[in-house]
Amino acid sequence: MKEKRTALLVMDMQSAIVDRYPNSTATINNVAEAILNARKNKISIIYVVVGFRQGMPEVGANNKTFSASKERMVNADVNEMMKIHPSLTPYEHDIIVTKRRYSAFTGSDLELILRSQNINHLILTGIATSGVVLSTIREASDKDFNLTVLSDCCADGDEEVHHILTTKVFQMQADVIPLKLWISQS
Repeated sequence: MKEKRTALLVMDMQSAIVDRYPNSTATINNVAEAILNARKNKISIIYVVVGFRQGMPEVGANNKTFSASKERMVNADVNEMMKIHPSLTPYEHDIIVTKRRYSAFTGSDLELILRSQNINHLILTGIATSGVVLSTIREASDKDFNLTVLSDCCADGDEEVHHILTTKVFQMQADVIPLKLWISQS
């Protein structure tokens, strides 16, 4: 059996995104604890942020979700939008990947980084469960990565959707466990 080389993905934990979720404090605290555990166990930490160039030229009119944001963000500071929540600030050696859509792989060099470091196991955290987490699980599974989702290190605007994804859908392609169990197994 191939040795597991693991990375913790901290996805879309940008202040501009997290601040839109009124109950995000528990998720932020859990992700911070997951990051500490990863550091303690020498697990690579990769931050994935969604970001665009000024004016969002990467977004076409046919993209229902992002085109709506494009109109609102026409004069926004894209660098400000991409700032990771201060409770989760990366260390100098942590990797930050910029993606252009929901999946952590789309428009980013994430796969190149993972393959160059022989990483074959991903621990997923992030907001939103029905966005970046769902899209990344689907694509990562198709790319033959081993996957673990930390269920209480993800959040969604709809608690029922979060529950269905973490208890029924994700389990077809990933191990889904709470943070405390992952820490006890590390």
